[in-house]
Amino acid sequence: MRKLFGVLVAVGLVVACVAPAGAQSDKGELKVATSLPAPGFWNGDTPSTLDGGFEFELAADIAKSAGYSGVKYSNVSFDALVAGKAKGFDLALSQVTITTDRAKVVAFTVPYFSSDQGILVKTGTTVDESNVKSIQWGVQTATTAQTFLKKKVKTDKKPRSYQETTQAFAALQAGQVDAVLLDTSIVSAQATESNGEFEVVGQFKTGEEYGGILPKGSKLLKPINKAIKALVADGTIEELRNKWLVPVYSVDPTKVPYIQP
Repeated sequence: MRKLFGVLVAVGLVVACVAPAGAQSDKGELKVATSLPAPGFWNGDTPSTLDGGFEFELAADIAKSAGYSGVKYSNVSFDALVAGKAKGFDLALSQVTITTDRAKVVAFTVPYFSSDQGILVKTGTTVDESNVKSIQWGVQTATTAQTFLKKKVKTDKKPRSYQETTQAFAALQAGQVDAVLLDTSIVSAQATESNGEFEVVGQFKTGEEYGGILPKGSKLLKPINKAIKALVADGTIEELRNKWLVPVYSVDPTKVPYIQP
């Protein structure tokens, strides 16, 4: 994954979010990390400017369910997060696809979201089976999109990788790449942010699922999994999706055509 317009801030810049009334407070605040920016999932470019979003509100609901008084947010590097190198958090929610390799260095929660890989281009650009291997792709470093292009699409040109999604989108805008591959939910929100400059023209069926990340061996995994399962069962997560993500999609991800790699 991962994250749209904005400037990455240093790890450790945090802001407290008070849990809804009725939450237990004996555990203090749940420390939640993410990689900003990520409109729709996290609305705001820094922890101090966050004011909503799917994962933002999900974090608060998990904290309340697990007996925390609130949430303290921090911004971390995405590649450090999935490599198990990020520190100082209890739980990370950052549109991270659960994979076997990542699970070797971090602990994943149960899934809370599903996504495929979407193709973002400048409006009017065509990407289909006839040119999917020959165009110049852009990806974010350490994402499943990067792996998919290498192992499944087997592109003629080596994809250009970028540390942050903002850099990949800037490269697309500058014509340095023909298309950017990232989670369909992320590029759909980016197309909306671009005010018509970008569009999502297709997606690859990958059947990915997002999970929260905890440090290996964390004792919080069981209670957080319990909280997520309850939020799925009572419809809360679907309500959050409809509240925060559907309005920012340039097109419903379920209606984006699938193409073969």
